[in-house]
Amino acid sequence: MSSIDSLIENNRAWSQSMTSGRPDYFRQLAKQQSPKFLWIGCADSRVPANEVVGLMPGELFVHRNVANLVYPSDLNCISVVQFAVEVLKVEHIIVCGHYGCGGVKAAMSGAHHGLIDNWLAKIKELYLRNHERLDAIADSEVKADALCELNVADQVEALSRTATVQDAWYRGQSLEIHGWIYGLKDGLVNDLGVRVNRIDQVPPQLRFERKG
Repeated sequence: MSSIDSLIENNRAWSQSMTSGRPDYFRQLAKQQSPKFLWIGCADSRVPANEVVGLMPGELFVHRNVANLVYPSDLNCISVVQFAVEVLKVEHIIVCGHYGCGGVKAAMSGAHHGLIDNWLAKIKELYLRNHERLDAIADSEVKADALCELNVADQVEALSRTATVQDAWYRGQSLEIHGWIYGLKDGLVNDLGVRVNRIDQVPPQLRFERKG
């Protein structure tokens, strides 16, 4: 059996395990999805979103990209956010980075990596804004992990400055954005204490004010 064929076999075994005690599990799941959480995380294969937080299919809406970045011009990410907030009515958006992130390390390196350098420009700019603090850290791994944390906080701020999120707050919708980071070495999620849940936490110059 080839390695790709083994994935099909794994799927059959997984499906059977999910329905062994509840034969209608997938039929019920197919009717609707009503997650309370949107996860924006890194595409790294070592960070499986649902498993990390112990949630079943249908309980976590997920968007992943290299280095868990939020660009207002990224129609993929922003469309996911809009659907999650306006249609699914999620109550929490979790931006979860991870220590040892290859995208963050690539942005710090100064080396040429090709097309992805354009995607990582946001992290390079973040590094520049914080270079004095970061360059004071002698250990390169510790420095990279510090930038991973700063990156999470930056994306939380970026989300709070999107029209979709601000629209929800103006409507009185309950919506919190959280900044978390995951440890590859211990499998633990840490809350960085970065949280935005109301419009007055956004600088006035970056609000989409509503009239009437």
